[in-house]
Amino acid sequence: MQLRTKITSIFVVLTSLFLTGIFIFIYYFSKEYTEREFYLRLSQRATIAAQAYLDEGDLNVDIYEDIRLRHLQTLPNEKEVIYPVDAKRKKPLVALDTTLPERFYKKIFTKKYAELKQDQYYYTGLLYHDDKGDFIVVLSATDLYGFGKLDNLRNILIAAFFVSIIFIFFLGHYFAKQALSPILRIIEEVNSIRAENLSLRLDTTHGKDELADLSRTFNNMLDRLQISFDLQSNFINNASHELRNPLTAILGQTEIALNKERSVEDYLSTLKNIELEAARLDFLVNGLLKLAKTDFDSKGLVIEALRIDELVLDIKKNLDVSIPDNKIILDFEGLPENENCITLLGSESLLNVALSNILENGCKFSEEKKVTLKIVSDSDHILLTIKDEGVGIPEDELKNIFEPFFRASNVRGIEGFGFGLPLAYRIIKMHSGEIRVYSQENRGTIVKIKLKNKKHL
Repeated sequence: MQLRTKITSIFVVLTSLFLTGIFIFIYYFSKEYTEREFYLRLSQRATIAAQAYLDEGDLNVDIYEDIRLRHLQTLPNEKEVIYPVDAKRKKPLVALDTTLPERFYKKIFTKKYAELKQDQYYYTGLLYHDDKGDFIVVLSATDLYGFGKLDNLRNILIAAFFVSIIFIFFLGHYFAKQALSPILRIIEEVNSIRAENLSLRLDTTHGKDELADLSRTFNNMLDRLQISFDLQSNFINNASHELRNPLTAILGQTEIALNKERSVEDYLSTLKNIELEAARLDFLVNGLLKLAKTDFDSKGLVIEALRIDELVLDIKKNLDVSIPDNKIILDFEGLPENENCITLLGSESLLNVALSNILENGCKFSEEKKVTLKIVSDSDHILLTIKDEGVGIPEDELKNIFEPFFRASNVRGIEGFGFGLPLAYRIIKMHSGEIRVYSQENRGTIVKIKLKNKKHL
């Protein structure tokens, strides 16, 4: 079912229920008013009839009949019945009409007035006190005029209901179409966007309604998709370029070496060059594999509880072997006494890679200046701050530092592939953490990492 039809149907059903309730309300109270009015007329006529029949006999009866014919108008099927009764003992002195229920007469004795509707007849009964005794006066009639008014009202309400529903259906269909036309336009525009024209955006208004929000949401999604496509394209181009260089060098030197016989020294020199390029290629491929690994979720990773200070000490120990002249300073003065505050759940191997890459970058770009790693903790998080005094990163290039293969313009003369920070970024994100980099050119770089501790989890 189309949304337009569904909206129209819901609108018609709700309106039908509303009109049904309103019309039943109107009919019910009209019927109540008509019956009240008719009972009032019957009670008045019953009082007059009692006075006419019970006060001084025939003369009053003649006057009553004259008044009824000329002024009161005879009601359809009007009938008066008077029963003498013993009011004290609440018993009739003659036989009562047994077609009427006993409760009707009991109510007359107790309340001195009663009303009853039986089939098409309305009955009123009253207890009348007279010098001659007590009497029950029962007057009955049919309200043909009232029935006619109610039938006419019912027919009008039914006709009005169906006319209203037909009108509301077409009106609802029209307004549903008008309301959904912007959505249809958005669908058309979205369907026209392909990979080759990903720069296209939906027309947005400056309104604050849901459709304007929807258009802006689509545009934000397209922005993210375009960035992802661009990053993917740049990644493939950079990876191809970086892989091609060592492969070209290996193939070229192998071809030269095999072109003719050479001395042992030449072969050894060629093999050393090939080994160097192969090691570079191996490093590059391993980096690509690590990046690919962090593109997936944490399924399959070994997650364990580990203390961040112990992890950092292991990293420092390894870096002392690989970079003997490093000037890494560990600041543990802010460590809390509660062990859970510096314990987290994560992959030790991946976090080791992330923090090692950041510290190696700090050492590499600091030109033998000190690199400080400080650990503090609050009630929910572990905070690591890594600060160096190196060459820094140009301000306009900070936004690109987490892209694979990106290298700042002021460090392209230093050996590297641009894997360190992108890999660290993805590993920290896998651990539901945050990483932020603050840097000024020639004044150093600060990397701040926030991870959830075991106490928070």
